[in-house]
Amino acid sequence: MKTNISRRGFLKRTFGAAVGAAGIPYIVPSSVLGANGAVPPSDKIVIGSIGVGGMGTGHVRQLLGYKDVKVAAICDIWPVRRKKVKGIVDKFYGNDDCTAYADFRELLARKDIDGCIIATCDHWHVLVGLEAARNRKDMYLQKSMGVYFDENQALRKAVKQYDVVFQFGTQ
Repeated sequence: MKTNISRRGFLKRTFGAAVGAAGIPYIVPSSVLGANGAVPPSDKIVIGSIGVGGMGTGHVRQLLGYKDVKVAAICDIWPVRRKKVKGIVDKFYGNDDCTAYADFRELLARKDIDGCIIATCDHWHVLVGLEAARNRKDMYLQKSMGVYFDENQALRKAVKQYDVVFQFGTQ
């Protein structure tokens, strides 16, 4: 099959493609493509932190040190804590994108959240963990796990049922 393309047509197409390719760095920042050691957004783990008292705030500060993690949301029932930790996250990223919640279920319902840190008071750990598993969120659960053996077993069952990554921490 023979195509009739003139020299002028060939040069127009080639020049157009070259200009388009040269213009890509001006449209798409190199950080999106992972240039200069930047982690592309598609490779970042998006985290929500539930319970941002002393230990929870420490976890958030720790997470901010990882290039491949983005803290997208925090949750605490205490408005003062929410405001303080949201401020820490927003200042670190240089924007006000971190969303603060009073209800952990709203945070866990977000589709963009990959996982969560649970550092609430002890008697809420399993309840929040069960909801995280139902929403298919990987989780790190601060000690102690649960108050009663049966509730710990329920969380174990949910983690297996929903096939989520679970890590239990003991400092």
